[in-house]
Amino acid sequence: MVQTLQAKEVTLYQLETYFGLQRTEDEQFFREWQDNLPELTEAERQRLDRVRTSYFNLLRYPPLLENTVKMVVLSPLLDLADFYLPPFHIKSEKSTAIVDEDDRVKLTGQLDVLTLSEQFWIAVIESKKAAFSLEVGRAQILSYMLASPNGDRGIFGLIANGGSFRFLKLVKGETPQYVVSRIFDLLNPGNDLYPVLQILKRFGQLAISNGLNGANGSIGGRGAASETRRRGDGETG
Repeated sequence: MVQTLQAKEVTLYQLETYFGLQRTEDEQFFREWQDNLPELTEAERQRLDRVRTSYFNLLRYPPLLENTVKMVVLSPLLDLADFYLPPFHIKSEKSTAIVDEDDRVKLTGQLDVLTLSEQFWIAVIESKKAAFSLEVGRAQILSYMLASPNGDRGIFGLIANGGSFRFLKLVKGETPQYVVSRIFDLLNPGNDLYPVLQILKRFGQLAISNGLNGANGSIGGRGAASETRRRGDGETG
């Protein structure tokens, strides 16, 4: 009998146990958030300063809900990164499903996740539910990334709650591995939206160079529901 897990409640332990997911310590595994980042213009920096000021104004009137975060913080970032322009477009993913190799466990459910391509996923957390922690979203976004059919060359993710941002990279292969970036937080000195935008721009460059309509998938090419079977180790040892 197949055991069904809800994506909204899945834990990292379950992803590790049933789908063989491993976090790697390899410092070279995820260089994309650190190397070859494009420079920002003065106009872009000024816009990001305004976004940061708007965010702190929002904090004065809690709760900070998901749709507000998308409108005030995330949307300007995606606009400045050119993700609203061709060849990109954004699609909201509502459901996903993934089955382990031995047909023992099926992970399914609905989450509010944005996909810019089969290579880049975004999860926005409501601060009132997350207690301003990004950890609550890590297992959920990884479940979506595991379900993507085009993960052998690397899939990127972003978890955001308005004031904090963390990037992820997952490579499926026979044993799926992932690693996370440091946390970028608007309470830090300066403006951490600067490097966040630089990384977003870099991901866009990589998506284009890898071919949006090539082997790594197309923008918005996945349906509202997708099911994939993971090949490789079904359990951690």
